Amino acid sequence: MNPILVVMAKEPEVGSTKTRLCPPLSLMEAARLYEALLLDTLSLCSNLEGIDLAIAVTPPESKEYFHKIRPQNALILPVACEDIGACLKKVLGELIKQGYPKVLALNSDGPTLPPENIYRAVKLLDESDLVLGPGEDGGYYLIGVKQLHENIFNHIEWSTPRVLAQSLARAEDAGLSTTLLPYWYDVDTADDIQRLQEEIDLISPDRLIHTRRYLLETPTILGTR
Repeated sequence: MNPILVVMAKEPEVGSTKTRLCPPLSLMEAARLYEALLLDTLSLCSNLEGIDLAIAVTPPESKEYFHKIRPQNALILPVACEDIGACLKKVLGELIKQGYPKVLALNSDGPTLPPENIYRAVKLLDESDLVLGPGEDGGYYLIGVKQLHENIFNHIEWSTPRVLAQSLARAEDAGLSTTLLPYWYDVDTADDIQRLQEEIDLISPDRLIHTRRYLLETPTILGTR
């Protein structure tokens, strides 16, 4: 079986999606931005050769939305958990039970990520028990495993700058060999949007189609309002 990459995704909802971006965005604009990032992340992942794709969807009843937008042959895994750690534990464990030799999970709002980082993560799992893609905010954008190590998700202060350090400490306590990918970022703040604008023209024009369209159509982003 191929390795499998699961995108941890939520259905965009006005008023609860990307609210840290409000202001400068309106609640509607923030939800639309997340949807653009999500669609481009799924596009990125669907074009990876030799890697199967799954989408973990929250809340579970949003599976109908994801069935409409999913790339062909992508698995849909509805999940309902108290935090991201519990969701990761459940999803990774389920895919390992299905027989996938390598399972990776990726966030859904960083489509500027070079695909080489994902290929590298798959390769690094040949020698490492755990691969993490550290985020510049102190968390991680990617995790890769060959077996489920539940303890690395326990007693973590999720959504804080301490996630990566605490996860590495749990892995060390468990005696796991761990390798880090290059640092990367997702889009959570107004500064992240500015960085996205500055970098998007440096990325191949056949990527980030939805995000490019959004940036052109949203005057708040362009500073014209």
